[in-house]
Amino acid sequence: MPAHSDTGLEAVDEVVHEPDREFVESANVADFMQKYDIDDYDELIERTTGEVDGLEASGVDWFWDAVVDYLEIDFYEAYDEARDDSDGPQFTDWYPGGELNVAHNVCDRHAALESERRNAVATIWEGEDGDVREMTYHDLHRQANQVANALEERGIETGDTVGLYMPMVPEVVSILYGCFKVGAIAVPIFSGFGVDAVATRLADAECSVLFTGDGFYRRGDPVFLKSTADEAIAQAGDVEHTVVFDRLGSEARRASDRERGGTTREHSEHEIPWSDGRDEWWADAVETADIDYETKSLPSSQESMLLYSSGTTGKPKGIVHTHAGVQVQCAKEVYFGMDLKPADRFFWLSDIGWMMGPWMLIGTHTVGGTVFMYEGAPDYPEPDRLWAMIDRHKLTQFGISPTAIRALRKHGERQTTSDEPSGSDGVGEDQWLEGHDLSSLRILGSTGEPWDPESWCWFYEHVGGGECPIINISGGTEICGCFLMPMPIQSLKPCTLGGPGLGMDIDIVDAAGESVEDDHERGFLVARDSCPSMTKSLWSGDERYLEEYWSTWDGLWDHGDWAQKDEDGFWFLHGRADDALNVAGRKVGPAEVEGALIDHDAVNQAAAIGAPDETTGTAVVAYVILEDERAESDDLRAELREQVGAELGKPFRPREILFVDAFPKTQSGKIVRRALEATYTGEALGDVSSIENPDVLDKLEDAR
Repeated sequence: MPAHSDTGLEAVDEVVHEPDREFVESANVADFMQKYDIDDYDELIERTTGEVDGLEASGVDWFWDAVVDYLEIDFYEAYDEARDDSDGPQFTDWYPGGELNVAHNVCDRHAALESERRNAVATIWEGEDGDVREMTYHDLHRQANQVANALEERGIETGDTVGLYMPMVPEVVSILYGCFKVGAIAVPIFSGFGVDAVATRLADAECSVLFTGDGFYRRGDPVFLKSTADEAIAQAGDVEHTVVFDRLGSEARRASDRERGGTTREHSEHEIPWSDGRDEWWADAVETADIDYETKSLPSSQESMLLYSSGTTGKPKGIVHTHAGVQVQCAKEVYFGMDLKPADRFFWLSDIGWMMGPWMLIGTHTVGGTVFMYEGAPDYPEPDRLWAMIDRHKLTQFGISPTAIRALRKHGERQTTSDEPSGSDGVGEDQWLEGHDLSSLRILGSTGEPWDPESWCWFYEHVGGGECPIINISGGTEICGCFLMPMPIQSLKPCTLGGPGLGMDIDIVDAAGESVEDDHERGFLVARDSCPSMTKSLWSGDERYLEEYWSTWDGLWDHGDWAQKDEDGFWFLHGRADDALNVAGRKVGPAEVEGALIDHDAVNQAAAIGAPDETTGTAVVAYVILEDERAESDDLRAELREQVGAELGKPFRPREILFVDAFPKTQSGKIVRRALEATYTGEALGDVSSIENPDVLDKLEDAR
C-alpha cells in the first residue's frame, strides 16, 4: 500500500504542521516515551529499531516485548522470548511458546461481565440507504460465538480456510472474529472483485465454507454478490457450504414466493441463484446457533488470515498472517500512530477484502474503541456524504486514499460564471464541506497511492481544519501494517510518511544494497529485520516467498518502493520499482488483466501497463493484438473494457485499449512492459538492447 509524492522533494520542502504542546503531551506515544525515559522522536526510533547501549537485546527485540505488556495484550500462555531468529529474519518465530487468540483480545475480554466496555459500542454501521445499526461488545461477542459454533457444525477445524466475500456490513466483523475463535484461517475477498478473481482466491485457499451476501447497495442500485459467488464456486470447486447474508431482502421475497406457491426469487428483475444442500441463509445457519463458545487457545504462530496480494506475474500471492503477528502489529499502529483512545470513533474507508479492513478492526477493538463502517460510495447521494457522516456520528479518526480526496476535492471546483468577478471562487472548492461540523476529528489518515501536495494540503486545511496531523502510511498486505508511519507528535511536510514505524528496522539502499539513507539519495526501501506480522512465508510455499522478498540482497527484505529521506529527516516514497498496477490503492498484477483480455475470443495477445492518472494515481492501459479475422472498433474496445471489469472488478477496467500488431519482446519472448510504458508516457526509453524487435517501438506511437 505505497503512499508517496511523485513531485520531487523540492515541492514538499516546507513544514506545514506543528503539533501544539497540549496535543503532544496527551498523545499515547508520549506516555510510552515517558514510561521508558525516551526524550524525543529520534531517540524513540533508535530505541525501538536499533542497537541500544545498555540493552542486551536489540531495540527490535526490546520493543516487541515491551509493547505486549504496555498494550495489555493477553496471552493464555506466556511466551519464552520475544523471538527466535536462529533461522534468519526470513523465518523468524515470534513469541515462541506463547498461546493467545486475537478474538479474546478484540472481543471476549471487553464483553466480560466485569468489563466496563461490555455495553460500549463496538461498531456503528451506516448503509448507503441511510440505515444505521450499532453493535455493543456484548452483542459482538454473542454473534461471534454463534459464527464459531456454526463453523464447527459444518466441520471447520483449526487450520481450515473460510472465505469472506461479503458486503461491508456489521456481521462481517462477527465472521472474522468467529473464524479466529475456532482457529480457522479467514480469507477476506474484496467485494468488488469479478468472477475470475474470486475463483482464483477460493481455489488457491481451498475454502470449504464461504460467507457471502445476496448483495449490497452502490450508488442507489443493488450489486448482486451471490450470482458472482456462484460462478466463482463453479470454477473453484471445494466450497461445500455457502452462508448468505440477506442485505437486499431476498430471503423475505423467497419466503413470500413459497407461500404463494411460486418459484421466482427476484430483486429488481434479478434472480438470486440458490443451491439447495449447499446454500443457507445467515438467519438459519448462524442466528440459530448457540451464543456460548469457548475461544481456542492457539500457538503464537497459528495462522489467522490469508490475504492476497497481486504480484507482477502469475497468480496472486497468498500472504499468511498469524494470531500474534496481526494482534500486536495492528494494535500498536492504531494505538500509537492513530492515537486511539477508548472513547474514540475510528473510520477508515475500506473493504474487508483489503488489508486496511482487518487492520482497522483488530487495532481499534484491541483498545476497546468504536469502529465506524460505511457500505456505499463516498459521494452518494451527494459529494458531502463523508463529511455528513463525520458530523452525524462525531468521528475522531478518519482515513482515506489520496484518490478519494482528489475526487471529492474536484466535486467542489467549478468555473466562475460570466456574472462573477474574475478570481472569485464562488461557492469554493470546499463547497460540500460547508455546513458540516468536523471539529470532532483529531487525526487524519491516508494510504494507498501517491499524494500530490495540493490535495494533501486541501485535506489538511479543509477537512482537518489545519490542526489534525495526516498519518500517511506505507507498508503492505505482506506485513498487515506499516514500514513507514508518522507519529502524531511529529512536525509534517506535505506528502511525507514521517519515518520508520515503531519496531521497524527500515533503510534505503542502492543497487548494491548499501545504505544511502543518510546521503539523502533516492534508493530502494528495504527492511533489515523482521517484525511479528511479516508474512509467514507464502501460502504457495517458501520458494516464491524467498524469491519475491529476500532474493535481491542478502538478508534484506526488498519492498519494491523507491524511497528518500530529506535533509530534515522526513521520509518520502517515489513509486513502485516493480510492475504491479496500483489502481486507487488496489493492486492487480499485469498478468491478471492480460488474462482477462485474452479470454475474449477476439484477442490474441495482451499487455497491461500502468499510466499516471489524475484521479486514481495509476490507471490501467492495455495494448492488444487481435486475431487476424477481427477488426478494430470502438465497440470492441468497450467490450474488452467490460470484460476486464466483469472478471477482475470495475476499478481495473483499462482507461484505454490500444490496438497494435506486435509487442516489444526479448529473445526469450518476454514482453518489455517498460518500453510500452515509456512509449505511452513519452519518457526516455533507455537501454533497448534487450529488445529483439526494436522496430515495433515506432509503431506503438501510432496506436495512440
